[in-house]
Amino acid sequence: MVKVILYEQIDTLKEILDENLTIRICSKQANKFDSYNQFNLITFDWYEVEDKKSKPVQIAIYLSKEDLIFICEEEETQMKILKIVSKKASNEKLLYMFFSELLADDIMYLEELEEQITETEDELLQTTKTLYTNVIITYRRELLRLKRYYEQLNRIFDGLTDNESSIISTSDLHYFKILNNKIDRLLSHILNLRDYVSQLREAYQAQIDIEQNKLMKIFTVVSSIFMPLTLIVGWYGMNMRMPEYSWNYGYVFVITLCTVVTILCIRFFKNKKWL
Repeated sequence: MVKVILYEQIDTLKEILDENLTIRICSKQANKFDSYNQFNLITFDWYEVEDKKSKPVQIAIYLSKEDLIFICEEEETQMKILKIVSKKASNEKLLYMFFSELLADDIMYLEELEEQITETEDELLQTTKTLYTNVIITYRRELLRLKRYYEQLNRIFDGLTDNESSIISTSDLHYFKILNNKIDRLLSHILNLRDYVSQLREAYQAQIDIEQNKLMKIFTVVSSIFMPLTLIVGWYGMNMRMPEYSWNYGYVFVITLCTVVTILCIRFFKNKKWL
């Protein structure tokens, strides 16, 4: 028997699920994979991987030799599952088809995400903008979401392929091993992308540090140019009677002196390639 029901309809399964198991499922605190003598219980949060704003929808799956039951939170999810498992096949094959459909386009999404990260890297190495900090944080959060998603699927398929309860036949077990390998590759891809984003953040921080160093260098050069001028101003700003005060060209002399000092400082810094 194959059924797809909502959590509020779980009372209709009293003949199949005992009270303790029903309470465990409804509490939504069950492990990702529980293996019993006559059945397996799978619970996981289903994400629409392509939709970054989608909320997780929990699904519980009861699998025995006779029954395959999906228990969903929302009617929309219920309809999606019904489309997948409406074909005539064994319970194990239907479960394989369900997870296969679930993972069908994930690699394409990860490749698109990798391409976006690469384009962001090219842009931020050419210019530094505060906006890129938020972009990098967004990438990190998205990859964390995907990492948690595939880790739970990884635990589920480790349990399915171990097949401790021997519910899955040897011939069908091969299909689950294929999916398990696929999830391992997806999870590995996610971890590689996380490392890539970490390197991206470090490169961006290094770029910001270089820009800040250039700015500090300019301030230092400007300060160094004005230091001798400040000395001249301080010298002639003293309340003392100086000979230059009675000289007709004293004012012109001070202006010329300041100009010459400024030009010499600028030429010196240019020769040192500090400007």
